[in-house]
Amino acid sequence: MAGDEILFDSEERMDKAIDVLKKNLSGIRTGRANPGLVDSVRVDVYGSPTPLKQIASVGAPEPTQIVIRPYDAGTIKEIEKAIVASDLGFNPQSDGRVVRINIPPLSTDVRKKMVSRIKDLAEEAKVSIRNIRRDGNKAAEQAEKDKTVSEDQRDDIKDGIQKLTHQYEEKASEMAKTRQSEVMEE
Repeated sequence: MAGDEILFDSEERMDKAIDVLKKNLSGIRTGRANPGLVDSVRVDVYGSPTPLKQIASVGAPEPTQIVIRPYDAGTIKEIEKAIVASDLGFNPQSDGRVVRINIPPLSTDVRKKMVSRIKDLAEEAKVSIRNIRRDGNKAAEQAEKDKTVSEDQRDDIKDGIQKLTHQYEEKASEMAKTRQSEVMEE
């Protein structure tokens, strides 16, 4: 693998690690209603667990409420069951056409637990980024052994990977910091 390919591959994989972090952080609730809170919910319909987004539109018309409008009104009971079973701590209410979820305010203890979870998620992303760095460095050393790059090029590749690692770790820290402040604001 040539030097540019190694750097490109590393950067692409680090981007994916950041995307995973972003998705995980969106599932952590703040004091406000957010359609992302129910993204992880899977509903047993049509014989298989289906993501909620595929069978209903999800919106947050008010800061304390999520509204779920199923495309098929016959799936309302299954949607309610899935939300209750999801361990999100929500109590859905239905009027036969839509499911409403009122988001209760967060206690200080719950907020602290969520901040702790955010830190864990950020650390997981950083570990993932560091593993990608390790793989990139191994690929650079293998390329030198295979005589496809010189020793200087190998060092340049490693420097590039290190810069990417630092850049993506900073991005992960910044995302976590932003989410923590959102969770802690009353």
